[in-house]
Amino acid sequence: MKDKLSPKRVSLTLGIVSFILSVICLLLIAIAPAAMTNLFGSVFHGIDITQIAAPISWGNTILGVIVATVIGLLAGWLFAITYNKFA
Repeated sequence: MKDKLSPKRVSLTLGIVSFILSVICLLLIAIAPAAMTNLFGSVFHGIDITQIAAPISWGNTILGVIVATVIGLLAGWLFAITYNKFA
């Protein structure tokens, strides 16, 4: 059927998008940490995240990008599989 999604393609696409967004987030936090802390506080409806914000370390940064990418891969695969079941 033409209506089916390729789980591999959707998974890779969402994994790549997740990687790119994670790197952009990292760069914004590295460039303007105070502004991004305020922005993310607004996203979380005014919660004061300055109390839980930690300094950036290379290990956590690399791990965070990898985890975001893997979650994107898995979410894309699950989305395509679920979509195909209902298509």
